[in-house]
Amino acid sequence: MSITDPIADMLTRIRNGSSSYHRVVEMPISKTKQELARILKEEGYIEDFKVIDKNNHPELKVELRYGPNKERAITGIKRISRPGLRVYVKKDEVPKVLRGLGVAIISTSKGFMVDNKAREFGVGGEVVCYIW
Repeated sequence: MSITDPIADMLTRIRNGSSSYHRVVEMPISKTKQELARILKEEGYIEDFKVIDKNNHPELKVELRYGPNKERAITGIKRISRPGLRVYVKKDEVPKVLRGLGVAIISTSKGFMVDNKAREFGVGGEVVCYIW
């Protein structure tokens, strides 16, 4: 079965896993999903991610992060640009999420990056999602 929006599927699996206090979430792998997981790890929203081989099909295994008293690291996650409506921003219009408390992940000509780095490099691109 094919998925029409694999990024939305990834974000939904992470959101559902976090709200159910799952420790690990597994999903089909792609280079885009690996890059998103790398950014989530760098920003401290997930513990780690690994590529595993499950029945000769590679999958992405994401370990979710929680605080000492089971506080979720990811309070909210929202897909912005989708296949039916792409959202692009110029370098001067890069959004801030919750006045800087969250991050916007942007797909630029220099790869995926968070909103702060996009402003620093002076590039715009497609707004993939917001995470807070």
